[in-house]
Amino acid sequence: MTDGLVLRTARPDDLDQIGALLVERGEPADAVDHRLVVEDPDAGWESCAVVVDGDKVVSTATLLDETLVLDGVEIPAGQVELVATDRAYEGRGLVRALMGWAHERSAARGHLVNVMLGIPYFYRQFGYTYAIPISATRPVTGRPEGAGHAVREAGVEDIPVMARLQDAEQARADLRMPHSPGLWRWLVARDGSTEWLVERDGVPVATGRTTPPEEGVRLAEAAAVDEAAAHALLALTGATEVTERPGSVAGGALEPFLGPAPEEANSHYVRIGDPVALLEHLRPVFGRRLVDGGFGDREGEAVVSFYRSHVRLPFKAGEVGPVVVGGTMQAPGAAGGAGVAPDVLASLLFGPHGIKGLTARFPDVYPGPNADLMYALFPPVRSDMMTFYLA
Repeated sequence: MTDGLVLRTARPDDLDQIGALLVERGEPADAVDHRLVVEDPDAGWESCAVVVDGDKVVSTATLLDETLVLDGVEIPAGQVELVATDRAYEGRGLVRALMGWAHERSAARGHLVNVMLGIPYFYRQFGYTYAIPISATRPVTGRPEGAGHAVREAGVEDIPVMARLQDAEQARADLRMPHSPGLWRWLVARDGSTEWLVERDGVPVATGRTTPPEEGVRLAEAAAVDEAAAHALLALTGATEVTERPGSVAGGALEPFLGPAPEEANSHYVRIGDPVALLEHLRPVFGRRLVDGGFGDREGEAVVSFYRSHVRLPFKAGEVGPVVVGGTMQAPGAAGGAGVAPDVLASLLFGPHGIKGLTARFPDVYPGPNADLMYALFPPVRSDMMTFYLA
């Protein structure tokens, strides 16, 4: 770096400075969150980097390990969080340098995807696109009954049962990102949100997470075994807003008590560092989709062009062979293939529209002459993402 600035892995003696910087540029809870991450053996100090000017920490970022699960296939992923820069050092490329560090570390750890929550537009500069919808937060307009249930704040000992309740709700989604074991520990210890457990006759039946009262009590990540349990979760936490969870037991149960969703779009950032490696990893997903789409007894290849490069996915008897990489292909339709702009790939693989919906939205996305094959390979994806911070 220039001007005598140095980018390096954070150290224990940086803790107070990093915490002060995060609080100054963010929220008081951010310093607590950072300490929980770097002092946890699942993450450690290696997960955090700083830019220093002499002994002064002037910028920082942290990389968390995550796991996406698409149609049963686990995808190693990374998420950059706790990003902050001293105001006096803004505009000097420090975040760009830290994002470069994060992406290099992410690749070294085997991550195939990066996901992020972040301020509008900014992270597009570093190869991210908006791809996975963030569920809307809606006002509570009615209050259900909670009789016969009790609610209490959850602790470390409750993590296994909370994880099971969440797994059951997320299992209904095509794409999910559960909390990692480390993240569960940080969530029950942090100040910025509270984990709750609802019990019926001493048996856990619902869980969820709320924001602090001073922020307005918002209920998110609601999970329940049945309608009554979901009603009790809303009634007993006293939430005034709920982050909807379409397709889940809790989401369906709470729907009658919620007002309209805001109309603006809100999505997770996604970055795919090596598209070919990700497509290779997803071969089992593509094979199952071909079988489900009626191509299980067919043999052939699916050609997908990103215009400056293309891939061929050979398939036979419901299995997709190794991905074959090729060069520029400006007119994929002539080769029986589909055209997909490279910055739309994340939406194609993880988004709610599928190639058919993206074709209606982007002139440089089209299924080509073998449309039914492409519709089978790239359908709409319903997602359920659980993240450290609530969007």
